[in-house]
Amino acid sequence: MIQPRTMLKVIDNSGAKIVQCIHIPGGSGKRYARLGDIIVGTVKVAEPRREIKKHDVVRAVIVRQKKELRRKDGTYIRFDDNACVILDGKTKEPKGNRIFGPVAMEVREKGFEKIATMAEELI
Repeated sequence: MIQPRTMLKVIDNSGAKIVQCIHIPGGSGKRYARLGDIIVGTVKVAEPRREIKKHDVVRAVIVRQKKELRRKDGTYIRFDDNACVILDGKTKEPKGNRIFGPVAMEVREKGFEKIATMAEELI
């Protein structure tokens, strides 16, 4: 359950380390984003000499969230942190070329095939 001002860890090698959510696109009253949703955020911490700099406004997809999510088979999935992957412009392609750590299966179901194949582990 990601809302504006939530800090998320970035798990790709695009150069950003921490992103703060500033907007959740999709309707006038959409308050929260869940696994597989796209958010608009600003980079708060970034590595030096990389493509993405501090204060850049980026689009990202949520791949892990602390709040548990109920799956269709009745099981619940929950992670230790909130994490995202930076997207390239308005496409569903990731900006980086490596993804670290586990990624939820809901990301593949929402159409982010490239992120799902690049992930170390799909939970």
